[in-house]
Amino acid sequence: MSRKISAIWKNVRARWRGVQPIARRRAVLFLLIFALAFSVRFLTFEFMRAHLNDAAWFQYGSYQVFDKYARGVWEGRERAFWIDDPSRTDLVQYPPAFPLLVAAVYKLTGESSMYAVQRVEWFLDYVISMLLIAGIAVTAYGWRASVAATFFAALSPLLALYGASPSADAPTAWFVLAGVWLLLAAAKRQSTGWALSSGLMLGVACWFRVNPLYLAFAWAIALLLFVRASLKRRVALSAAVTVGAVLVVSPIVIRNYLVFPDFTLTGGTIGANLWEGLGETELGRSNGFVLGDDKMVEIERARMGLAPDAPLEAFWPDGIRRDRERMREALYFIKQHPIWYAGVMLRRMWGMLKVAGEPLPYYGSAGINVTSARCLPTEWQGGVAALFVTLLGMLQSVVRYILLPFVAFGVWTLARKDFLMTALALTTVLYYLVLGSAAHTEIRYTLPMHALLTVFAGVGLVRLADIVFSRPIWTAIRKEKELKAKG
Repeated sequence: MSRKISAIWKNVRARWRGVQPIARRRAVLFLLIFALAFSVRFLTFEFMRAHLNDAAWFQYGSYQVFDKYARGVWEGRERAFWIDDPSRTDLVQYPPAFPLLVAAVYKLTGESSMYAVQRVEWFLDYVISMLLIAGIAVTAYGWRASVAATFFAALSPLLALYGASPSADAPTAWFVLAGVWLLLAAAKRQSTGWALSSGLMLGVACWFRVNPLYLAFAWAIALLLFVRASLKRRVALSAAVTVGAVLVVSPIVIRNYLVFPDFTLTGGTIGANLWEGLGETELGRSNGFVLGDDKMVEIERARMGLAPDAPLEAFWPDGIRRDRERMREALYFIKQHPIWYAGVMLRRMWGMLKVAGEPLPYYGSAGINVTSARCLPTEWQGGVAALFVTLLGMLQSVVRYILLPFVAFGVWTLARKDFLMTALALTTVLYYLVLGSAAHTEIRYTLPMHALLTVFAGVGLVRLADIVFSRPIWTAIRKEKELKAKG
């Protein structure tokens, strides 16, 4: 056995020596960064594990909706996809993929708890999200930008927090980011096959969350406007993205159309988000809007004249019609105050971007900086381990504050140098900022945007390093080293 291990080790060393020095340096850098990411994310995982029953950190009420359906599928009481009872409008409150993922985890692990889902999702997110960010950056801007982008992603408190939460947010982000990566490849190669694959990935994301539903149209417009090719080729690329997304989303739309007398797309929460979003504001509250499903349901109970103990949920009974009524009421109010509502949207946009300092109310946490008190057991809160965790948290704090300036610098640099890749990536960022701020939103819904921001920040860091190290003093030092090496 020892001889076999020794032979394998010799073979690995021989292969490693055959790798080009620059590739070896890249591999070592990525291994170090992935180790850094593992440290941050494992510590954040431990913190979240202790706070999954704390509504301030995790919406376990929403998870219970998924859990109820997942248990029904796991135990054979519910169908995996089809809905037999048209009165069960609660089943279209969310798209179907995440409950099915939860049911699969329950079956594979033999443990029907959110802790099992958290373990599986945390590990998958650590691997998938880091690889996708690295892939997007290297495809768009090269290896140096990829190293810098993964460094920012590794230390991101926001990506770590929601990657350690058993929710649909991280899986949605995986498929959106996969779609972005394929979109960039499609634009570079002017390939309809890659564009179709990009749309397919986006369609899968819509099976987890409704938020990316219209992103395919934004990508199609971006390809049509920005790709340097004939009009015929640009139209083909745009059509491929759209068709790919529509193909994957259409089974949900067809099911909903056939089962329910009222038509809905992939999820039934748009009206509630618009209505409750008005409850974030003083003007909205003074006109009867409130934030929170429970409060909204009590207002509807009073309007419907139901007894206090009569069964009534946010999306059952008659959830589709009620959600449309919420949408009509909210849109009527917004039309009366368009300029004011534009200001509300701008404030939400800032809330989605603000990752440093005190978060704005209503939009959720931007993550934690790891500390020994938060993330380590009592017996470890001292010595080398505690010092390492403290230094890691301090580094996270620095990254929080420098992220947006580096993003701005990176975008400014790229706007002149690599317009196509930047315009396509920014399309996704602007989609989440603009369309996402039209209704009540939370920062966790914008994980794909924040992953892409690390790419722009990475470019900004690389460009700053180029400026600093191209100064005459550094040029002289490099030349001196080269002369010594030759002599």
